[in-house]
Amino acid sequence: MTKQEAYHINPAVLAYLGDAVYELFVRQTLVDSGQIHVDAMSRGAVKCVRAEGQASAIKKLFPQLTEEEQTLVRRARNKKVTSKPRNVDIQAYKWATAFEALIGYLHLSGQIQREEELMEEAVRTASEPEQSPLK
Repeated sequence: MTKQEAYHINPAVLAYLGDAVYELFVRQTLVDSGQIHVDAMSRGAVKCVRAEGQASAIKKLFPQLTEEEQTLVRRARNKKVTSKPRNVDIQAYKWATAFEALIGYLHLSGQIQREEELMEEAVRTASEPEQSPLK
């Protein structure tokens, strides 16, 4: 798919895909870290993929994004929420959705190196200030 085609996909659809891509990336990173306790891996994964962690990551990453990426993030963040998320602040939810949409867009448009770069940084950010569960 071209960048242009991917860019015009509904942000909710991009977020749907981005959520799965990021979750798999986090789990793969945990497995690659040599961690052998599934409980510890699950806690580490939750810390990285929860809405608050993703929201924090995209806010810190935002200045590093290209103009096109920033526009996509704003479009996804500003999309009307049709269902109220449970146990999460609506603003954190919207930022997390924007992060997932960006990952989905990068994945669909074949920008895998950029996708991995941002996901690696997001994992580091989501793990602060404590020591990263993915080291």
